[in-house]
Amino acid sequence: MAEQLVNPGKMPDWGRADLPPPPPFNFKNVIAVIGPGTIALSMSIGSGEWLMGPAAAVKYGSAILWITTVAVFLQVIWNQEIARYVMYTGETAFSGFMRTSPGPRFWGWVYAILATLQYIWPGWAAASAATIFAATAGHIPGAADKGAVLAWGYVSFGVCALVLMLGGVVEKGLERISTFIVLWIAFFLLAFNLAFVPAGTWWKVFKGLFAFGQLPSGADWLLLAAFAAYSGAGGMGNVWTLSWLRDKGYGMGSVTGAIPSAIAGKEIRLSKIGTIFDPRKEHNLKAWKEWWKYLWVDQGAVFGLGCILGMYLCVLIAVGIIPQGTNLQGLAAGAYQAEYMMKFWKPLWFLCLFTGFWILWGTQLSVLDGYSRVITDIIWSSTNKPHTWKGGVKTLYYLTLLVFVAWGCIAINMAAPMLLLLIGANMAGLIHVVGGIHILVVNHKFLPKELRPPLWRTIMLIAFVLFYGFFVIAMVGRQTGWWKIG
Repeated sequence: MAEQLVNPGKMPDWGRADLPPPPPFNFKNVIAVIGPGTIALSMSIGSGEWLMGPAAAVKYGSAILWITTVAVFLQVIWNQEIARYVMYTGETAFSGFMRTSPGPRFWGWVYAILATLQYIWPGWAAASAATIFAATAGHIPGAADKGAVLAWGYVSFGVCALVLMLGGVVEKGLERISTFIVLWIAFFLLAFNLAFVPAGTWWKVFKGLFAFGQLPSGADWLLLAAFAAYSGAGGMGNVWTLSWLRDKGYGMGSVTGAIPSAIAGKEIRLSKIGTIFDPRKEHNLKAWKEWWKYLWVDQGAVFGLGCILGMYLCVLIAVGIIPQGTNLQGLAAGAYQAEYMMKFWKPLWFLCLFTGFWILWGTQLSVLDGYSRVITDIIWSSTNKPHTWKGGVKTLYYLTLLVFVAWGCIAINMAAPMLLLLIGANMAGLIHVVGGIHILVVNHKFLPKELRPPLWRTIMLIAFVLFYGFFVIAMVGRQTGWWKIG
């Protein structure tokens, strides 16, 4: 059979090999193979479900939850299209982006800047610190407590860096922590809602998931656009969590390699250029279809359904116990729920803060790894210098991490946690628009016709771009005053 010709774009051609088959599709292997979806879910619960969702729902009512339903469905499609490229090449989506014109230097800078603009505002770290302070001090932090909250923020950053250095292969360590966080959160939220939230509120919030098109008059579009973006992983969070498919060994990822930890990691070679397979070979196409079964579980069931359930349970608590119109912003963002829960039973004060800490600290851990991974992937794929360093990709990754931690300790002083999150979340909305268009181009340009997305997926990806494009335009229009929507 003649070699299939595939256009490699603006970077060197891929290697060639057969697609390694996944393990047989059964429950035991599903539990072993899934993981990136759990990490993405853990991250999304922090910024979106625990903070953005309750803030928006308490302000405007649960009828806005349809935004989450649409956002998560479209994000699942986008995630799977990113995964399509990762599984075919063993490269991250950033490598695919950099293969398009005008080339790796241009797109490397574009995505590095976008990632920085999304995550340069560490609101998740400030909110995590607020929960620690409240648990140790016995009260919600106020203006006089800012110094103590910041001190806990510095400690939290340091612990995150240490965990990532000790985690073996980074993805495996993060996956274990994320699994614990997700399981504990699900147990706590479900138990509290069953015990204290009336059945009528359950139904009211559930109906909000399907109240399509309802938007509040006089809305704060900075908050609504942030809510839409962080209903799910959000922006760069989607792109880099799909990079973990490579480290997990999905598709051709097992041929490419992974990022090891700084201290406990084994030496694992990470190729600069990926390896592709010939889908005209029957055994390769069969293995491809089998890999997609695991991808549907990881992204559709774990991430997709998990995000909707997480938002539902978090908003259910907020709507059920916090008076409508309450402002959930300020220095204590992330800890307000505990203040209202303890009115039902005093020990819930600590249990809620413990849960809030794990939710927000899990997000902080994921973001620190994710941003470092984005910059590492971009530099590793677009330049040759780091390939000559001792330690190679490991050195590059941890140097980026330490710089980001140092910056985070400075930036945490800049503003209240929720304002920092709102800025980053709105950048995530813009990234959805740019990244949605880009992955559509990449998958139609670089994948053989047998593996390209079908028409219905292309239409859904266009809908994804239009959905987030609307919120970006509405937010900018409202902030600048040229569009009086709402």
